[in-house]
Amino acid sequence: MSLRFINTAEAKKLADQGAALVDIREPHEYAQASIPGSHNMPLSQLAGAKVADDSPVVFYCLSGGRTRMNATALSQLTKAPVYIMDGGIIAWKAAGLPLR
Repeated sequence: MSLRFINTAEAKKLADQGAALVDIREPHEYAQASIPGSHNMPLSQLAGAKVADDSPVVFYCLSGGRTRMNATALSQLTKAPVYIMDGGIIAWKAAGLPLR
Protein backbone atom coordinates (compact mmCIF):
# COMPACT_ATOMS: atom_id res chain seq x y z
CA MET A 1 0.00 0.00 0.00
CA SER A 2 1.35 3.39 -0.97
CA LEU A 3 -0.09 6.84 -0.35
CA ARG A 4 0.76 10.04 -2.15
CA PHE A 5 -0.75 13.52 -2.40
CA ILE A 6 -1.16 14.76 -5.97
CA ASN A 7 -2.48 17.79 -7.84
CA THR A 8 -5.42 17.85 -10.25
CA ALA A 9 -3.28 17.42 -13.37
CA GLU A 10 -1.76 14.25 -11.93
CA ALA A 11 -5.23 13.04 -10.87
CA LYS A 12 -6.60 13.63 -14.38
CA LYS A 13 -3.67 11.77 -15.93
CA LEU A 14 -4.14 8.81 -13.57
CA ALA A 15 -7.90 8.75 -14.26
CA ASP A 16 -7.21 8.77 -18.01
CA GLN A 17 -4.93 5.76 -17.43
CA GLY A 18 -7.66 3.83 -15.60
CA ALA A 19 -7.34 4.87 -11.96
CA ALA A 20 -10.57 4.91 -9.98
CA LEU A 21 -11.76 8.35 -8.83
CA VAL A 22 -13.55 8.06 -5.49
CA ASP A 23 -15.47 10.99 -4.05
CA ILE A 24 -15.83 10.70 -0.27
CA ARG A 25 -18.40 13.50 0.08
CA GLU A 26 -21.96 12.78 1.15
CA PRO A 27 -24.50 11.80 -1.55
CA HIS A 28 -26.23 15.21 -1.58
CA GLU A 29 -22.85 16.89 -2.21
CA TYR A 30 -21.94 14.39 -4.91
CA ALA A 31 -25.30 14.98 -6.63
CA GLN A 32 -24.59 18.73 -6.89
CA ALA A 33 -21.31 18.29 -8.81
CA SER A 34 -18.93 15.43 -9.40
CA ILE A 35 -16.08 14.41 -11.65
CA PRO A 36 -17.25 12.37 -14.66
CA GLY A 37 -16.53 8.68 -14.15
CA SER A 38 -16.08 9.03 -10.38
CA HIS A 39 -17.74 6.86 -7.74
CA ASN A 40 -19.34 8.09 -4.54
CA MET A 41 -18.18 6.39 -1.34
CA PRO A 42 -19.29 8.68 1.50
CA LEU A 43 -16.85 9.02 4.37
CA SER A 44 -19.74 8.42 6.80
CA GLN A 45 -20.31 4.96 5.29
CA LEU A 46 -16.72 3.68 4.99
CA ALA A 47 -16.90 1.20 7.87
CA GLY A 48 -16.17 -2.19 6.33
CA ALA A 49 -15.86 -0.76 2.81
CA LYS A 50 -13.30 -2.00 0.31
CA VAL A 51 -12.05 -0.65 -3.00
CA ALA A 52 -10.90 -2.98 -5.79
CA ASP A 53 -7.18 -3.75 -5.74
CA ASP A 54 -6.79 -3.89 -9.52
CA SER A 55 -6.00 -0.24 -10.28
CA PRO A 56 -4.77 2.88 -8.47
CA VAL A 57 -7.35 4.90 -6.54
CA VAL A 58 -7.60 8.69 -6.32
CA PHE A 59 -9.69 9.92 -3.39
CA TYR A 60 -11.09 13.45 -3.28
CA CYS A 61 -13.60 15.60 -1.42
CA LEU A 62 -14.70 19.24 -1.70
CA SER A 63 -11.47 21.03 -0.77
CA GLY A 64 -9.11 18.24 0.24
CA GLY A 65 -9.56 18.60 3.99
CA ARG A 66 -11.59 15.45 4.59
CA THR A 67 -9.35 13.30 2.44
CA ARG A 68 -6.22 14.67 4.10
CA MET A 69 -7.64 14.09 7.59
CA ASN A 70 -8.64 10.53 6.70
CA ALA A 71 -5.73 9.61 4.42
CA THR A 72 -4.54 6.70 6.54
CA ALA A 73 -8.00 5.13 6.77
CA LEU A 74 -8.57 5.64 3.04
CA SER A 75 -5.24 4.02 2.17
CA GLN A 76 -6.34 0.89 4.05
CA LEU A 77 -9.37 0.35 1.80
CA THR A 78 -7.27 -1.21 -0.96
CA LYS A 79 -3.91 -2.79 -1.65
CA ALA A 80 -3.59 -0.73 -4.84
CA PRO A 81 -1.66 2.56 -4.87
CA VAL A 82 -3.68 5.33 -3.21
CA TYR A 83 -3.57 9.01 -4.11
CA ILE A 84 -5.20 11.97 -2.38
CA MET A 85 -6.11 14.84 -4.71
CA ASP A 86 -5.07 18.11 -3.08
CA GLY A 87 -7.67 20.86 -3.31
CA GLY A 88 -10.54 18.47 -4.02
CA ILE A 89 -13.28 19.22 -6.49
CA ILE A 90 -12.76 22.96 -5.96
CA ALA A 91 -9.24 22.68 -7.40
CA TRP A 92 -10.51 20.41 -10.19
CA LYS A 93 -13.09 23.03 -11.20
CA ALA A 94 -10.54 25.87 -10.90
CA ALA A 95 -8.25 23.96 -13.28
CA GLY A 96 -11.05 24.02 -15.86
CA LEU A 97 -11.54 20.27 -15.76
CA PRO A 98 -15.01 18.83 -16.51
CA LEU A 99 -17.73 18.30 -13.94
CA ARG A 100 -21.09 16.62 -14.25
